[in-house]
Amino acid sequence: MARGRRQGVLIAGGGLAGCLAALALARLRPDVPLLVVEERERFGGERFRFLFRTELDGEARALVAPLVEQAWPGFYVAFPGMTRNLKGELGGFSPPALHRAMMAALKPEQYRLGVKAVAVREDGIVLDGGETIKAQGAIDARGAANLSMLDLLYETRVERVIRLKGPHGLDRPVLVDATLDQGAGFSFVQTFPLGTHRLRIAKALVSERAQPDEAAEARLDHYLTLRGWRTEEVETRTAQSRPLPMGGDFAAFWRLGGARVAKLGLRGGFLQPASGRSVADAARAALLLAEQRDFSGGALHDLFEEQAKQLWKKRDYQRSLVAALAAAKPGERRGLMARLYRLEPGLVTRLHADQAGMIERLRIQRALRP
Repeated sequence: MARGRRQGVLIAGGGLAGCLAALALARLRPDVPLLVVEERERFGGERFRFLFRTELDGEARALVAPLVEQAWPGFYVAFPGMTRNLKGELGGFSPPALHRAMMAALKPEQYRLGVKAVAVREDGIVLDGGETIKAQGAIDARGAANLSMLDLLYETRVERVIRLKGPHGLDRPVLVDATLDQGAGFSFVQTFPLGTHRLRIAKALVSERAQPDEAAEARLDHYLTLRGWRTEEVETRTAQSRPLPMGGDFAAFWRLGGARVAKLGLRGGFLQPASGRSVADAARAALLLAEQRDFSGGALHDLFEEQAKQLWKKRDYQRSLVAALAAAKPGERRGLMARLYRLEPGLVTRLHADQAGMIERLRIQRALRP
């Protein structure tokens, strides 16, 4: 059954991109009618998010700041024979933080949880069961869909939030610990301290496979033993995969999923190719939405397509990093990444924060050459 057309914006998907878009409208444009449709019973998706605070400024930082649950003054990286303590203001937040923010900012009539969107049109959303909701414009933010037009590696990870029997001793995250055996891809452990006895810890693998490493759980157990960390309780356990683009036909990718349909998040290619992170992209896109006067589907499509294409062009150097990793033999991939992390500390931090200048990008690309 079709409902009559309403004013304002429809958003399909209540993950990171959909939530930040809704929060920006609620905060900056409360006059714009809004409806968010999310398949799960809660907002926020499944992934813990972290960002470098220098990625954001002004309104973008103000939009994300209330979500941040932990903050750290820097991070560690470790490779065989090399450990570095690098500066950089990091912040992190979990899916429940996004859910709480949405429930506080939106009115009950502005969202529908536990409802699946099966199709998104330029000006409407088709729900499971046949109901169609119409508005001025609709945005598809349901996560990655057809990625066949892109050349990809994948970062797969098994992640736990654990409570330890003793203090872990970390004062900041370990973004890359690649000291373990590597296997078929580039393998590393990532650890975020959540208090003196709690950790968010993940075993990640960058390779051609979209499926998690079957041995990841055992490798994570081995790493905990090596560090002398004894688990008292596993609070959560998840397995995730995210694409890392290294090339492809981005214009054709944007044409998939319906002509003239506006897209955000992974569905629109809004992510950093080298890391898969997307908080800054989602925040900036949300503010672009809030600045609009024309909320028709076609206008929103053009707005976000142009933004996505500009970011794709800007991040050629990041895609070259992914391509170099793909081209290297499995046994050479850790050494290639170690060369990158031996660069000047400030450059490493700016690479992570997507703020490398033109000359610095050339230095990064040179470091990747055999």
